[in-house]
Amino acid sequence: MKRIMAVCGSGLGSSFMVEMNVNEILGELGLSGYEVSHNSLADATPEQADIFITASDLESSASHLPNLIVLDALFDKDELKGKLQAALGL
Repeated sequence: MKRIMAVCGSGLGSSFMVEMNVNEILGELGLSGYEVSHNSLADATPEQADIFITASDLESSASHLPNLIVLDALFDKDELKGKLQAALGL
């Protein structure tokens, strides 16, 4: 099972919204077998997920996380979908 984690400063608001959007996009694409979660940037470790998603303003702080998707517009589902498909090799 692949793990995808959205991270933000507090691990509450925006990362949870991104988690919901990821789940919606995976459903639209007919993909299963993914565990999607959210966390604060301070608590996120490389072992927790295969792919991490964060906002562009946190990119430098999240550089320790592997396979990082950086979103310019955090709630732009089209941007998220395109970058997620690329990260998943679709």
